[in-house]
Amino acid sequence: MDAQHAEDYLAALKHQRRLAPATLENYRRALALLLGLHKPPLAALEPAQVRRAIALLHAKGLAPRTLALILSAWRGWFRWLARHRGFRANPVLGIRAPKAARPLPKALTVEATQRLLDAEGEATPLALRDRAMFELLYSSGLRLAELVALDLGDGRLDLRQGEVTVTGKGAKTRSVPIGAKARDALHAWLAVRGQVAPPAEKALFVGARGARISPAVVGARLAAWARKRGLPERVHPHMLRHSFATHMLQSSQDLRAVQELLGHASISTTQVYTHLDFQALAKVYDAAHPRARKK
Repeated sequence: MDAQHAEDYLAALKHQRRLAPATLENYRRALALLLGLHKPPLAALEPAQVRRAIALLHAKGLAPRTLALILSAWRGWFRWLARHRGFRANPVLGIRAPKAARPLPKALTVEATQRLLDAEGEATPLALRDRAMFELLYSSGLRLAELVALDLGDGRLDLRQGEVTVTGKGAKTRSVPIGAKARDALHAWLAVRGQVAPPAEKALFVGARGARISPAVVGARLAAWARKRGLPERVHPHMLRHSFATHMLQSSQDLRAVQELLGHASISTTQVYTHLDFQALAKVYDAAHPRARKK
């Protein structure tokens, strides 16, 4: 009977929702997994049994993302069973797949970052704009959205003091330093910005048509810069923020300071977002731990 319920549900998905064959096959495999793991009637299935089934599949090596898709298929099936076959409860409601490990974006090495930013380039207004954007992203660890939102004339960009104020996630405002290379690049861009931007445009960085630059254009320009300078991997704006955090931590070992510079509400976010160089940590350990010092 349960197997017939599965076939009926798959038929409904095929004819009513017109799912693609590959998607239907994914549903079929998910339902077969549940039928193979649970022998008693499905109407008697309890949430605890669903959790054990997911734990067993996880132990067999299924990835959290795959388990989430399986749970979604089971959840939809029981919703259909309640509506069309008189089942009284959905035992999959509220059950989540194990959390996936949070992948970290790659950071450029210091040498690769220097190759990206130090190489000589054109002196056209848009090339000077590109250099200013990329220097500022790396110098101050800005998010892409924070970069494109910057305006002129509102006091948030202070090149004399060497700092920029941005509003990040959760409407949290922070001020971060601007390094000397970034200040020089910004001065060069501001000197020619009027050739691209109309007088009424407030945006610090504009596109070829003079309006505020879009995040997609920033990403495309950075990727082109990286290819032109022979970097072996695709470089994107978030990678410059991550490189900023990584290089700062490698040099300073000050997690709290980097947390403030990145604008993270919790230091645990900084710990996940960045990775410390192990050799640098080992040196700190050897120098600081009483039982690690050589006599």
